Amino acid sequence: MPDHLSDTFSALADPTRRAILSRLALGEASVKELVEPFGLTQPAISKHLAVLEKAGLISRSRDAQRRPCRLEAQALKEAADWIDHYRRFWTESLDRLDDYLQDLKKKDGKDG
Repeated sequence: MPDHLSDTFSALADPTRRAILSRLALGEASVKELVEPFGLTQPAISKHLAVLEKAGLISRSRDAQRRPCRLEAQALKEAADWIDHYRRFWTESLDRLDDYLQDLKKKDGKDG
């Protein structure tokens, strides 16, 4: 069974791939258009795109000779949902800690 979440986080671990996703959030782009701002070779960008495509973060289509890449946000949503679960856990834990500290202050004020 494929582990899409691991593929997503692995793809997002690289700053160049995150930058490519940021660029694609503005609209689709060809490999050539993606090579220019990064100063990498076409094969290097193609390797990054392959990782992003495997993770389901981008898709590529064919338009005559051009192969535009586009952002596929669903995989990002799945990762964000997973992270959000743990954000809620930490928020609730910190809220409980805050309540406990407030109780301690109240008790200290009564004793003092």
